[in-house]
Order: sequence, then structure tokens, then C-alpha cells
Amino acid sequence: MNWIILIIAGLCEVGFTYCLGRAKAVEGLEWWAWIGGFVVISILSMVLLAKATETLPIGTAYPVWTGIGAVGTVLVGIFIFHEPATFWRLFFITTLIASIVGLKMVS
Repeated sequence: MNWIILIIAGLCEVGFTYCLGRAKAVEGLEWWAWIGGFVVISILSMVLLAKATETLPIGTAYPVWTGIGAVGTVLVGIFIFHEPATFWRLFFITTLIASIVGLKMVS
């Protein structure tokens, strides 16, 4: 169950970076709404990470959480914000995914 909580926490990390990406493109009340979403989702992500580490080793949970956030954020950048999908970006994201899977397998 705590692995599911950790995955949701990582997806929340993707959510708060998405909010930041949207906030930089707007002004006024819409900016405040996206920043509010950033704050709420950031807190939720941290709370879920803390919950997951009650039974999972912090040395595994934290890298998995940040890895999910990093991979998800790069994918959001590519597919939603139209950032470049260069060979080296995809190569290093692939190695990050392999590392996350490896940590899960040894935990």
C-alpha cells in the first residue's frame, strides 16, 4: 500500500511542476490560481511521501519519489509544453527509469 502512496506522491510532484509551468505563462488572478495549486499539491506530495516512509526505507522512497517527479516532469515538458525530445534527454530519462526500477527490486 505504501508503494501506491509513494507513486501518488511522485505524481503530485509532477502536478506541482505542471502548475509552475502554467503559472509562468499567465498573469493576475490566473497566476495566483496556478501558484495556489502549486502550494496545495506540493504539501500533498510531501505529506504522502512522509506517510510512505513510515514503512519504506527513506533511502529508497526519496529517490523513487524524485525519480517519478523528474521523469514525469520531463514527459509533461515534452508533450504539453513542447520542449525538445532530444536523444540525450530521452537516454538519461531511460537510465533514470532503470535506476528507479532497480531500487524497487532491491528494496
